[in-house]
Amino acid sequence: MSQTRKRAEDFLPHRDRMRLIDDIIDVNEKSAVTQATVTDQWPFFSGESVNSLVLIELVAQTAGISNCWEGIRKHGEDFITKGWLVGIKQSHFYLHAIPLKTLITIRTENQFIFENFIEILGTVEIGSKIVAEISLQLVQSETP
Repeated sequence: MSQTRKRAEDFLPHRDRMRLIDDIIDVNEKSAVTQATVTDQWPFFSGESVNSLVLIELVAQTAGISNCWEGIRKHGEDFITKGWLVGIKQSHFYLHAIPLKTLITIRTENQFIFENFIEILGTVEIGSKIVAEISLQLVQSETP
């Protein structure tokens, strides 16, 4: 992990209610593992749970952490965290809603990279159960 960047907000442009990742468990140039706990501040919170669609954002943020880490590795600590345009290639959800205070583990792996285009595969787990599998296509408009 980067020597000076250790928290999710150090790798992501997301702030306040849109930063959903709590902890970075592991990160390298190809993959990342993060954790998040459902709070009442999350998007799609209905009073007791959040809609599983929020898992797409968790996968996108986890992929963002890995790809920012790679940017730092290539370009140094002055690498500026930028957002990515995200397309959903495919998604499978195995639950409809996630209760408040649930601990979620997110794993992403870059499957294909070409210039500013990355295709990633993400899996989302609660405990030892996979609750979603999501394939995203990421595009960044500018090079660092």
